[in-house]
This record gives sequence, C-alpha cells and structure tokens, in this order.
Amino acid sequence: MFVLERLWDFYQTVFALASNPANVILLFGSVILGIIFGALPGLTATLGVGLLTTLTYGINTPTAMITLLGMYVGAIYGGSYGSICVNIPGTAAAAATAMDGYPLACKGEAGRALGLTTTASFIGTTVGMFFLAVCAPLVASLALQFTSYEFFLLAFFGIMISGGLTGQDLVYKGWIAGLIGLFLAMIGRDALQFFPRFTFGISELDGGLEVVPVLIGAFGIPQIIQVIRDQLSVGEAKRVQRVLPELKIIGKHIPTIIRSALIGVGIGAVPGIGEDVAAWVSYGAAKKSSKHPETFGKGAYEGVIACETGNNACIGGAIIPLLTLGVPGSPPAAMLLGALMIHNVTPGPMISIEHPHFITQMTAILMLASFAMFVSGVLLASQVVKVLRVPPPLFMPIVLVLCVIGSYSLGTKVFNLYLMLPVGILAYFMQSMGYPIAPMVIGVILGPMADENLRRALMVSQGSLWPIFTRPVALILFILILWMFASQMPFYRRFTGWVKGKVWKPTSA
Repeated sequence: MFVLERLWDFYQTVFALASNPANVILLFGSVILGIIFGALPGLTATLGVGLLTTLTYGINTPTAMITLLGMYVGAIYGGSYGSICVNIPGTAAAAATAMDGYPLACKGEAGRALGLTTTASFIGTTVGMFFLAVCAPLVASLALQFTSYEFFLLAFFGIMISGGLTGQDLVYKGWIAGLIGLFLAMIGRDALQFFPRFTFGISELDGGLEVVPVLIGAFGIPQIIQVIRDQLSVGEAKRVQRVLPELKIIGKHIPTIIRSALIGVGIGAVPGIGEDVAAWVSYGAAKKSSKHPETFGKGAYEGVIACETGNNACIGGAIIPLLTLGVPGSPPAAMLLGALMIHNVTPGPMISIEHPHFITQMTAILMLASFAMFVSGVLLASQVVKVLRVPPPLFMPIVLVLCVIGSYSLGTKVFNLYLMLPVGILAYFMQSMGYPIAPMVIGVILGPMADENLRRALMVSQGSLWPIFTRPVALILFILILWMFASQMPFYRRFTGWVKGKVWKPTSA
C-alpha cells in the first residue's frame, strides 16, 4: 500500500509539472542550453549548473530545480557531440565516448552514433532516476539514526575518498587538495561558540566563505584561463545524418546497458567522483566482458553505449547522497548543493520531514529532463552540432562576464568577486601541478559539517573518542578511513606483494 501511495504521488507530481506550459518551455530550454554547454569544449556541466544557479536566485524552488536538472542532464549528454563529431570531448564525462564514437563518424555513421548515445543516455538517466526514487528514502531513514560522530566520519570519508579516486598521479595530491578545501571551510566564526577563525579582522569573512563564488571560481576561472592560453579550437565537424534511435542495436546490448547503468549509479553514490570515472569504468567493464574486445577503439557500438549509459546513470546516483546525507556525489551535484542552500533547502536526513515531497519532486523532474533530452537529441542534434564550428575562445569572455555577474548577484556583494578571483587562481595553479579540484570543492562544502559535528560530539562525550568504537556505522567508517590511508603506505604494498607471491606463486615444472 505504501509503495502504491508513493507511485501515485510520483505520477501526480509528474503530471502537475508537465501540465504547466511554462515548466515545459523552461525544461526544454535548459536541456538545449545544457547540450550546447556540453558540446562546446571548455564549457562543462559543472560550470553550466554553477552559472545557472546564480540566475535562479529569487525564483521558486521547483522552477529552479527544473532549470538546473535540465542543464545537468543536457550537458552530460551533450559532451558526446564533440567526442563523436570532432574527437574533442565537450566534457570530461564524454572523453571515453570519443574512443569509439569518432571512428564511427569517420565511417560515415555519425548520425547512428549520436542515435545510440541519445538512446543510451536516456536509458541511463531513467535507471538513475529509478534508483533515486527507491534508494533515497531508505538512505534518509537510515541516516536519521546517525549521531554527530557518524556525520563527522561521513564528511571526512567523503573528502578522503574523493581525493583518493581523483588524484591523477599520486593519491596524496588528491588528499592534499581535500585538506586545502577543509582549511578554507574553517574560515569564519564557528557555529557553536561564534569564535572568529582566520578572518584577519575582515568582517566580510565572519560568515565564512560563500559556497557559490568558491564553486564558480574553482571551476570557471581555470577553464577560462586554460582555453584562452591553449587557443583551443575544433576541426571540421563530421556531417551528421538524421539521428534515429537504434533500437535493434540497443536490444543486442541489454547486458552491457544493465551493467553500465549499475556501475554509473554505484560510482555516482560515492562522494565527489563524478561522471567521467563512471564512463571509463563502464567502458573498461564492457571491453573486458565483450566477445570481440579487439573492435574497441575502432568503432564498437558497445563502447559508445556503455560510456553514455554509465555517465548518465551517474546523475541519479550522485543525487542520492546529495539529498539524503548532504554529501554531493559529483562536481555538478556540488553545484546543486549550493543551489539548494540558496533556496533554503537543507539536504540531509531531515529533508523527508522538512520537505516531505522534495525527493519525489526531484525524481519527477529528472524523469522529465530525460524525456526532454531524448526528444531534443533526436530532433535537434544535426543543428546543435553546428555550434561546434564556433571557436571556444570566443565564448570565454561571455563565460567570464557570467561568472562575475553570478558571483555578484548572490547577495549583491562585491566581496564575492574578491573571493572568486583568488580561489580561481589557486585552483588554476593546483590544476597545473596535477592537484584535482573536485576534492578541494568537496572539502569546502563538507568542512562545516565535519567541524561542527566533531566539536559537538566531543562536547557531549567530554573529549572522549570511545563512542566511535561502540557504534557500528561509525566504526565501519573509521576502519574504511584507516584502510584508505594504510593502502597507500609502502609497508602495505610490500606486505600485499609478499602475500600474493606466497599464495599465487607459480610452481616450477
């Protein structure tokens, strides 16, 4: 009976949103804008959601979420346009798609490749929506049992695992980036005793760092500098025929779709990793399980389907911890967290109590966004691809103006511009030295949660850490954090190498 009630509530929400013409126009407009952002190299899904976040300031929450989720879904899908047509991924999430998408375009099958990506993206987003509807209420009810120790360890675990999985060459670089973000989150008066920390007498810092200017600076400024510095341009776009859903080919690869969708949802639920990792893992799994792995990289339909299903399923997976725990599962989800804060929606275990229909509403919007993406992709792909002929450096001044307007419009504070610029420059130099930006941003977002809950827990227990070892969830998180640190130590690697040599040592003939 409860399931039927939730299903009826879901369909009512979908009908209420879809029956409003203004919502439909806004949804399609934001999806198409997202596709353009995703298609153009240098304009990412994270940047698009961040810029739109500032424009939604002052409008009602459902309308804002329609706009932002439409941009999110459209941009993750739109990245495949550049990958297939010019072999330059529009977003990091579409980098794996170029492996087989561009060879297909060189064979004259660009339209078919885009049809496969459109269908696979729709299926992946729908699967992610399903898991969001099913898992989010369960995770939220479980999170109601959390105490301050669990929330501290969860926040710290999110920062550490984000750094560990996004570090390009050394895991330490990802952890350092996360700790830098954690330090930035400590700026301002603390929430419990209202004592100023690292404010240096600047009154504007008493309230801490505004999340949205930090996000825009961290993701926008480095992208602008890099595109202008490298004078990034695209080649001649491959001609795109009519884009049609290839249901026969999709039907042959149902196991690949199911596997990639589950991988995408699972990776999305891990804090701070993102759609690009989901795409590469899905691609690798498809190649390993394929009967003809030698065709990958030469125009395999299976490779394109796996990548696009995985990175789009990651969207729903990333929103699950965002809504239920307040921990974003990907960089664009971190931007969504900033938007929710602007609209006075506090993600976490209490969201089902404070906003009983919000999770259902987000699920319904994600479903409508997936339909809008599918329709837009089928009808407008050949036209949107023409945008790739515009040199990306021409867009960068416009993006810079939007970054400035967006940061200033949040509270109309000039200080936000002073905050955005140094954070952006710091992020640019970190990126140049191989330090990932996502862990730093996750650290800024989760830092207050970690700090406040740790200090509250120590106050309640009079400075004792013993409750960590008496609570099962806290103990599991603590062990996982210790294992993450230990697994990168030289003695651990020597020990595991010794064990493997003893257990799997081949016997001599």
